[in-house]
Amino acid sequence: MLEVIADDYYGATRASVAALRSLARQVPVSLHGVGMGLASSIPAEPRRLHAMARLMREVQAESWSEHLSFVRAGGVEIGHLAAPPRTPRSAAGTIANIGLATRIVGSAPLMENIATLIAPPASTLDEAEWLARIADGAQVPLLLDLHNLYANAVNFGQNAEQSLLRLPLARVAAVHLSGGHWIAAPDGSRRLLDDHLHDVPSAVFDLLSVLAHHAPQPLTVIVERDGNYPSFGHVLGQLELARAALRAGRNA
Repeated sequence: MLEVIADDYYGATRASVAALRSLARQVPVSLHGVGMGLASSIPAEPRRLHAMARLMREVQAESWSEHLSFVRAGGVEIGHLAAPPRTPRSAAGTIANIGLATRIVGSAPLMENIATLIAPPASTLDEAEWLARIADGAQVPLLLDLHNLYANAVNFGQNAEQSLLRLPLARVAAVHLSGGHWIAAPDGSRRLLDDHLHDVPSAVFDLLSVLAHHAPQPLTVIVERDGNYPSFGHVLGQLELARAALRAGRNA
């Protein structure tokens, strides 16, 4: 499975879209959105949903996904995947937006959990409660980013495995693996920044084994890398570590 950032192709030339369609005929392709901002009480912009619908038709991709984040408010584009307040209201708005997106695109998105360096203010639900409420209410599959989950756990003093086991694991259809690096926080503490520029840490492979043990359904596992690229052989090595983690979990 190859994952492609959908937003890069919304205004692309016909030749670029044709090249992507040719690729999708050779290997499974999933279109990954970053700009819809579905996790919001603000209705999603139909033009962005129609752009994804057109691209799905033109490319014949196997699936599409988006983030449980907001990216705009009050007419301001913030240029970042931000975590909304985790409240019943934001969950209800997210469910409504996912329903609208599903109707326009013609298929349900896989919804991805995000990493955040700041605990969303005014939250009344924790991340697991909020995510489960959305997944069950919208009846959508999850794209579970294990490094995002791990980063949030270590940054906010939680146990990553316990956080994982509180999620609706039966809804997980795909998994993201990535890496990050430690940065200094203003208070002198450290925060793990999810940057997709480093190898997958061993703790995240361990979480994949736990997931594989508790979620017997088929799982599509994708290693994300957005820069600082190693050799292709090294990337294949990361994929082999993922396969080994899956096998270990299945056989446990």
